[in-house]
Amino acid sequence: MERRNFLRNLGTGGLAVSLSAFTLPQETFLTSSINKPDLPRRLKEGDTIGIVSPSSAIFETEPYEIAVETFEAMGLRVKLGQFVNNRYGHLAGTDEERAAELTEMFGDPQIDAIIALRGGSGAARILEKLDYELIAKNPKIFIGYSDITALHLAIYAKTGLVTFHAPLAVSTWNDFSYSNFRKVLFEAETVTYKNPAEKGKNLVVTKNRIRTIQPGKAKGELLGGNLSVLTGIMGSPYFPNNWDNKILYLEDVGEQIYAVDRMMSQLQLGGVLDKISGFVFGKCTDCKPGSGYGSLTMEEVIDHYIKPLNIPAYTGAMIGHIDDNSTIPNGLGAEIDASEGTIRLLQPAVI
Repeated sequence: MERRNFLRNLGTGGLAVSLSAFTLPQETFLTSSINKPDLPRRLKEGDTIGIVSPSSAIFETEPYEIAVETFEAMGLRVKLGQFVNNRYGHLAGTDEERAAELTEMFGDPQIDAIIALRGGSGAARILEKLDYELIAKNPKIFIGYSDITALHLAIYAKTGLVTFHAPLAVSTWNDFSYSNFRKVLFEAETVTYKNPAEKGKNLVVTKNRIRTIQPGKAKGELLGGNLSVLTGIMGSPYFPNNWDNKILYLEDVGEQIYAVDRMMSQLQLGGVLDKISGFVFGKCTDCKPGSGYGSLTMEEVIDHYIKPLNIPAYTGAMIGHIDDNSTIPNGLGAEIDASEGTIRLLQPAVI
């Protein structure tokens, strides 16, 4: 995932922070034992959401203001982290500042949910500085995607807490994204994720199509996120060590296809792909061939690694660097139907 550029943000933080701190049939149905997840409490109007900036800095005022107004429009109060508009190079403050801000938000009894202001890069730098014991004792909704994948995986690996691969504070909160977000986090629905299928004036659906790699159904815990960030922390103590019967979901942005191939190869060589029960690839936005003598297609790359697994798998889910972005509970049991292109939660993601 290539670093994105924003311009400067003004504003002051509202939180004082201390810096311590086998061959299957053509149509398959795979099942797995799913552990009881550690769930956060659902959101309700009047709750307070804390905005943190654990990755790159933001340098423009308007997106920042829109983010605050967005959550107020949801009926939530907003509390800002101490360092949401700090800058250390391209980062939103030093590693110590960003780690302390996030840890303190989990420990603050006034905070009901936490969302990352933006992604970019830098979240992996703070993984070893977080207080996972404190996070485990204060399970809260934690939201974000892209670079925030590093935090989702680390929190899952260290605490088992279900977190949410979902729009960032500065993301586009349109009807699709907000409706999905509200159903999962406010209304505690057992959502079935299915791409919108609008033909418009066309005879067939031409947008948001899914592509079935291997038909069938599979159950397992959803686990994944941004491909480049996920593979970037492989081999560390913050990468989940048990991928047995997981449903791996992935997305990315701005990667050349050869790089996607390399990262998928890393997942194969690292033993992740051999263990999963199902596979979903969302969107690889703006992923194109590089210059040179030619390139594989994205379909060829994904099929090369996934087809031999003979597990239910499809691509094209509404997950990724897109306006219509889904709220996916990381670590929660679900069932995918690769023939239909759906993900069905097996229980509410919040209590």
